[in-house]
Amino acid sequence: MNNAETVRLQKILADAGVASRRAAEALIAAGRVSVNGVVVTTLGAKADPQHDQIRLDGRLIARDAPPLYFALNKPVGYVSTASDERRRPTVLDLVRDVPARLYPVGRLDRDSEGLLLLTNDGDLALRLTHPRYGVEKEYAVLLDREPRPEALGLLATGIELDGRRTAPARVRRLERTPAGVWIAIALHEGRKRQIRRMCAALGLHVLRLIRVRIGPVRLGALPPGAYRPLTRAEVRALYHASSAPRPQKAGKSGQ
Repeated sequence: MNNAETVRLQKILADAGVASRRAAEALIAAGRVSVNGVVVTTLGAKADPQHDQIRLDGRLIARDAPPLYFALNKPVGYVSTASDERRRPTVLDLVRDVPARLYPVGRLDRDSEGLLLLTNDGDLALRLTHPRYGVEKEYAVLLDREPRPEALGLLATGIELDGRRTAPARVRRLERTPAGVWIAIALHEGRKRQIRRMCAALGLHVLRLIRVRIGPVRLGALPPGAYRPLTRAEVRALYHASSAPRPQKAGKSGQ
């Protein structure tokens, strides 16, 4: 095999739309990937994607899968994984008519809704989810009551969660409705259930949480449960938004 033609195995799996690079590394470590009939568990292993027979759980990995990019409006009740051991509905159930293997970019909690990207482009998925790139995500949040100005200020400057201060965010009040008060929060990080926990720490209960933007891509008027392909301009803008790592500060966490 010509070493000039070899590529890291996790990149091959990601490029083929099998999983993100991080998930592909877990598949390799678990002994589920083979090259020319030999199981490979070394993360630094390489292969020739054009000539080697690469299999996942015995299934041959297709070569040169075309990159696909979709925006989905995730409804409440769906989990943001490719499969679920508890047999709950997943976001991939909503795109069954797409004749390609897709995976979600990052996650939205089961009880959260809004914009979720689906793709088979492992490189872009890694950039959009890795903490060092810190692509901004914006949320519309419905609170049970009017937040005090001091509470909005703390959400913006950061509060302690699990012994670490949250990174600065952009926060603004939107409007009062019969259901509650809407605010907008834009974050560069994404700890588990971060917004709900931040609000709870200030005595505020989140009634609805909708992700309305990921970097330059907006949810817009896409109905719940519906999806659309991203435009070429949106894909280029996502690559541009994730092209350079953000400066890291002590105590700052990522998504």
